Amino acid sequence: MPIKSRIRTVPHYPKQGIMFRDITTLLKDAVGFRVMVNDLVNHYTGMKIDKVAGIEARGFIIGAALAYQLGVGFVPIRKKGKLPAETVGQEYELEYGTDKIEIHVDAIGRGEKILLVDDLIATGGTAEAAVKLIETMGGKIVECAFVIDLPDLGGRKRLEKLRHKVFALSEFEGN
Repeated sequence: MPIKSRIRTVPHYPKQGIMFRDITTLLKDAVGFRVMVNDLVNHYTGMKIDKVAGIEARGFIIGAALAYQLGVGFVPIRKKGKLPAETVGQEYELEYGTDKIEIHVDAIGRGEKILLVDDLIATGGTAEAAVKLIETMGGKIVECAFVIDLPDLGGRKRLEKLRHKVFALSEFEGN
């Protein structure tokens, strides 16, 4: 069963011309959700991974399930001001301005092998910020995993230019 068939496309959201790829339809489907997680587990079984880091918010859902199945810890990467203890952060560019993501200062140890997970890679700005944040902490990126890749927007190439491997379960053309 291809998971791509379980992902809803919402035209013109959040603005005109955007085709929003919505994984909530995949997540609510028990079989689809299980296939998605199992496909990721099968890809990463046997790789040396110490922790899975998931980007807020849908990366939490996917990353936590994957970390559980792999028997490793989970690290949430959150938007600025959402974590309760001391954090380290990384700013990144948005279409109009900047934003910041953070993790706890004790979340990743030097030399730990980290699998970065999110639902979708588009332009790659948030994922690049997450990679830089993990590397600042001393973590080593094993790979960057996504349910959806939008190759026309260049995020995969952006991460690969930084010499990081990218894996995606599905691709959608366009934006």
